[in-house]
Amino acid sequence: MQTHVKVLAILFIIVGALGMAAALFSSLILTVLAGFVGRSGEEGAVIGSTFLGLGGVLLAAVMLAMAIPSVVCGWGLLRFRPWARILGIILSAISLVRFPLLTLLGIYGLWVLFKKDTEALFGSTPTAVP
Repeated sequence: MQTHVKVLAILFIIVGALGMAAALFSSLILTVLAGFVGRSGEEGAVIGSTFLGLGGVLLAAVMLAMAIPSVVCGWGLLRFRPWARILGIILSAISLVRFPLLTLLGIYGLWVLFKKDTEALFGSTPTAVP
């Protein structure tokens, strides 16, 4: 199961990195678009450019808020941290509704992280005291 956990960790890191790149790219696109709208000189252009700029910042913030936990979880899974298993279960469950590709990641993540062998890797199973 170590291999599956490591594969899942790398997938979480990749998804998080792609999400961060998309957040930065979308923010850049909307900022440039806001600049073009603001310079058009038409009535309401200033208001439109303001809303585009704020929308870009808000969109980037939301996308980063979803991407950063994936990278953190992947890092923790690679080091077999117990908190990373819990975070991975939460992120996998959230991924189930993000159809189609992230649904597959969510199913794979839940399958890997709920296995008894995986619990033992993270040391989250209590040991019996004699």
